[in-house]
Amino acid sequence: MIYVFLATGFEEIEALATVDFLRRADLEVYTVGIGGKLIIGAHNIPVFSDLDEREIKLDNQLEAVVLPGGMPGTLNLEKSDTVQNAIDFCVENGKKICAICAAPSILGHKGLLDGKKACCFPGFEQELAGAQVSDEYTCTDGNIITAKGAGSAISFGYEITKQLLSEAKAEKIKTSLQCPF
Repeated sequence: MIYVFLATGFEEIEALATVDFLRRADLEVYTVGIGGKLIIGAHNIPVFSDLDEREIKLDNQLEAVVLPGGMPGTLNLEKSDTVQNAIDFCVENGKKICAICAAPSILGHKGLLDGKKACCFPGFEQELAGAQVSDEYTCTDGNIITAKGAGSAISFGYEITKQLLSEAKAEKIKTSLQCPF
């Protein structure tokens, strides 16, 4: 099971393209609204989440959490106890933590990127405390997957699928979507 957290001001492409890719891979994915089920994105697109944050369960069925970026979405995710507890659960249990755009800053502030290769939206590099900042569009280091921004959302979904299932499954979806990378 994968939780994709949505907070007011989230980047719609980063969240929804990732959810779409993961669902095409037949992964069990739930969008989780922080503060309610109806969440308004950074570009005023309303999204009705599968779950309200009070409905999530942090147990061994959880494989990964996904943190879309966007502003003020990233800031709203970071101040959420639900999101912080989910990240801590993933760290303690060896689950995947996936963050794109500005959201890797949340991981940097928690000290989770120290010595790890990571990427983010240009201008947020200083927030990735201790990271080996990469120019790549998507990076994986251990259980942490990061990506630069909206334009890398498909490669982000690809990498999450590859890490959770297989490269063959990720390639099959990439081909079906006619991805140029």
